[in-house]
Amino acid sequence: MAQGAWSEAHALAAQIAGEINALPLDNTPSQRVVRRKYSRLLRDAPGEFVLDVARELIYRYDRWMVPCELVRHHPQAFQQVDAQVIEDMGQRMHGWGRVDCLTRTLAGPAWLQGQIHDERVQQWARSDSPWWRRAALVSTVAWNVRSRGGPGDVPRTLAVCRMLVGDHEDTVVKALSWALRELVVHDPRAVRDFLRDHSEVLAARVKREVTNKLETGLKNPRSA
Repeated sequence: MAQGAWSEAHALAAQIAGEINALPLDNTPSQRVVRRKYSRLLRDAPGEFVLDVARELIYRYDRWMVPCELVRHHPQAFQQVDAQVIEDMGQRMHGWGRVDCLTRTLAGPAWLQGQIHDERVQQWARSDSPWWRRAALVSTVAWNVRSRGGPGDVPRTLAVCRMLVGDHEDTVVKALSWALRELVVHDPRAVRDFLRDHSEVLAARVKREVTNKLETGLKNPRSA
């Protein structure tokens, strides 16, 4: 990247971060107003420039939602998202919120579009880091959420779930439950079989929440 373009990306990232920090209420709706503003401003910018702005927001300012959405809503930038881009952005990915921003917004959809290969997601599932193991599971959600174009994919989803079926790290357990619950609408029988086949090693939370989803359509029916 040319020095001048890098300086421009650095300056724009600082400007965006400053606007987020100045929000009276720093929450998702407020941040999304800022993101939409800059999506409009960056509409005709090169994809690589948008990616550089996003990287700066993540690396320097520890902001995740706005940069991930800037890339997702810029077609040229999103087309460049592959496993290496995700892994570079995720170097400092500690905490479920950061994981879910990166994987729900970018990694999962890029996998769905064929820009990330199955084997790379499975590498994440084998990671020593619980956050990357969670990332692998959350990435499957893109295959199964119909409202976001997910066609449903039992083999891909269950392949990752099987790899982490005995992982009792809390953040992974919650992601495994999520991945299976999203699959229920496409193939409830496959999910029931999965629960049965792995009952001895699955965390109680997974069995409870996924069974609730199968039987009532809700994760926690008593709290509804």
